Order: sequence, then structure tokens, then C-alpha cells
Amino acid sequence: MAGNSTIFGFIRIGASLFALILSCVSPLFSAEMLSRTNMAGTPPPWLTQPLSLPDALTTALQRNSAILKGQSDLKAAHGIAVQNRAIALPKVRALGSYAHNEAVEVSPFSIINPPRDEWSGNVRIEQSIYEGGRILSGIRTARLIREQALLRYQTTLADTLYDVRNAYYTVLQAEQEIFVREASVKLLNQELTNTIQRFQAGAVPRFDVLRGEVEVANARPRLIRARNGYRISKTGLAILLGYNVPAGVGEDIPLTLTDKLESIPYDVNLSAALAQAMQRRPELGVLKLEESLRHESVTVAKSGYKPSFLIFAGYGGRNTAFQDDFFKDVSGPMAGVEMRWNIFDGFATRGRVIEAEANREKAHYDLEDVSRRIEQQVRTSYSTFVEAREVIESQKKVQEQAEEALRLAGARYEAGTGTQLDVLNAQTALTEARTTQIEALRNYQVSLAQLGRAIGSDTPQNSSPPAGK
Repeated sequence: MAGNSTIFGFIRIGASLFALILSCVSPLFSAEMLSRTNMAGTPPPWLTQPLSLPDALTTALQRNSAILKGQSDLKAAHGIAVQNRAIALPKVRALGSYAHNEAVEVSPFSIINPPRDEWSGNVRIEQSIYEGGRILSGIRTARLIREQALLRYQTTLADTLYDVRNAYYTVLQAEQEIFVREASVKLLNQELTNTIQRFQAGAVPRFDVLRGEVEVANARPRLIRARNGYRISKTGLAILLGYNVPAGVGEDIPLTLTDKLESIPYDVNLSAALAQAMQRRPELGVLKLEESLRHESVTVAKSGYKPSFLIFAGYGGRNTAFQDDFFKDVSGPMAGVEMRWNIFDGFATRGRVIEAEANREKAHYDLEDVSRRIEQQVRTSYSTFVEAREVIESQKKVQEQAEEALRLAGARYEAGTGTQLDVLNAQTALTEARTTQIEALRNYQVSLAQLGRAIGSDTPQNSSPPAGK
């Protein structure tokens, strides 16, 4: 396990925060239930105020359902860890019994009068001192379960933050798409107006007017679809932020984003990215710990071959067996050593060992497979990011050139040296250039977020659930 030192380094730091995490979860659930109760009425403040990307991420950390379920998983993991650690702790047991027996035979030669009502009871403290290796394994298993639960929670955080970023950029793209489509419809309407005036002046045929009307009619559905995409994308983002859209909201929701689509310079080396992913991806940490847990399960299974010893001390009593007096008791302290050993259990232990060893091998293969998949994700994300960056570079001057081409086409058409088709083609090219630029900016931001998720740079380390909303 020496190769796991890097990943276990930050795991041990994060595990120290586990108690704090659990203390934060309970009040968080109460606040969440209260918030959802009031949600049907007044919308939350973040929905009606300008929302930046950092604010959206913070809101998701507090309200997203996947994160809240992850916090419940942390509590469940804590319970499992407590159960595994229980084998090493002393136990207090109480036992009592009562029986009434009518079939009591009294010998005529004996002065003993056996009781018809019998009772007994005792309380004792037990401490296991040897369980065939299960005691130390239980302590190690409890620690591994806590660390694994924290890594699973970090995986949930990373996935959710990526989803929020993706949804946020999709809303920005949809919003810009509306502006592009509105500008396209406006340009085509202006061109149609000019064409009608030229037709009335006898400068162009009726065919140009009809073609202009067709172009305007074709552009309007694209604007309608853009507005619908904007509404849908805002609803998707709101749901990721934990907002239940009321049934009475049938159109748009009041969500205004403040960030802009822009290309932030970012340099990354593929070799360094691959190495960082192997160190920081919580999924790998989960599987490494799973392999260790499976190793502990082998130890527990093999303990069935060995005896177990416990020591006990306590106090017990019963009614006397020599006379029929219910309240005449025999009681006193007791102590001793107890041994249990299944010398032969029908090969049940052998079967458990075979199962545990097979599961350990499976965990090892899972780790190798996921390592390869993560490497593939990093390479794919890196390639996608490079593509998006190159597209951004190629689109820097396209829009300016398309605008200039439209101006020249319009001037030539006015001068009688160009055709209406040249103008319409130039308008289409401008719309396409604007749309491509918006899409390229969105793809750049999304690919950057995807690359960060793939290499683990966007994974919150030692993350604790927020204390409230």
C-alpha cells in the first residue's frame, strides 16, 4: 500500500473533519425542510436577485438534492463505522428468566421441596480479548469507512459543481442566442422594408419582396426556439440549485445571471494533468479504500477458523432450588473467561473466505479499470479544451468581417451592382458567425470546467457540508 501514500495524505486530513461534518448535517436538514415548506410561496432571494457563478455554486452547496443526499450518506457511513468499531469495546448484558412448573415431583424420602416458580437473572460486563483478528480489523475498517464516505461526498460535490457550471453557461448561451436571433430578425425586417420601398419605386421585381418575406418568416421560428431554450435552461439551473418551480409558473422564471461568456486564458500540460488526476480524483481514492476494505473482509472471514476469547464479570441471582419459596434467592458476584470455537462448521468459513478473496480481486480490477477510464477522460477533456481554444482563436475577427461583408453587400445592392441574394447571404453569414462565436465561448467554458473535473483541480478537498443556508 505504499503507492497510496499521496491519496491517503489528504484523506487523513479530511477524516479529522468528519465529526464536524456530521454535526453540521442535522441542522442543515431542518433548515432545508423549512425552506422547502416556504418555497411554494415567496421565491428565495437568490432567484429574484442578480446571480453570479460563485453565488450559484454556493447555493448549490447548500440546497442541491444530490449534496443533501450525500450528507445523509455521511451519517449512514458514520453509523456503519460505529458498528464495526463496537467489537473492540466492552458490552454490558442483562439476562433474566421466569418459569412456572406444575409438573413438580416430590420424593417421599426427601425433605427437599422443589419450587414451582423459578426465576434467575444476571448482569455482566463482557470484553472480547481475541476474535481471530476481527478486533483490530474492525478498528481499521471503521477508519476506512469514514475516509471512504468523505471521498464519496467529495465526488458528489465535484459532480454537482460541474453540473451547475455547465447549466450556468448554457443559460448564458441561450440568452445570447436570443440577442443574435432578434438582431437577425431586425436586419431582415429592415431589408424587407427597403426592398418594398424599392419595389414601389420600380427598382426591383416583386420576386425580391417575396424572397424577403420568406426570409423573415424563416427567421422568426429560430427566435421562438431560442426563447424557449432560454426558459428551459433557466428552469434546469434553478432545479440544480434546489428550487422547486411552482405549478403556477407556466412561462419564465425571474433568474438573472451576471457573469458573461468569455475566454479566460488557461495553460495546461497533458502529462501534468494525468499525474494530477491520479493523485486528486476522489473516485480513485474510494476504490483504493475499497480494496483495503476487501482485504479486511478476508481477515474477518479467516477469523472463523480461530477461537475467540472473552472475559466477563457481573452479578447474578436466582431463587433457591431446595424449597418452594419464591423470594428465597441465591445471588452473588461472578467472573470468568469464555471461549468459543467452531471446530467444524460445514465449510461455511471456507465459503466466506473464498467469497472475500474474490471480492478483493474484483476491487483490484475495478481500481485498474477506473484508473484507465480516468486517464481516458483526461485525454478527452484535454483534446476538447484544445479544440475549443482553437475555435475561439479562429473566430476572433470573423464577426467583424461578416459585418463588413453585410455593409458592402447592402451598398452594392443600393448602387445596383449587387443582388438581394448577396445581401441575404451576408446576413445569414453574420448570424452564423455570431452564433458560432457564442457557441465557441460556451464550449470553451464548459470544456475548461470538464477538464478541471477530469484532473481533480475542481474537486473540493476536505469539504464539509455547509452549516446552514
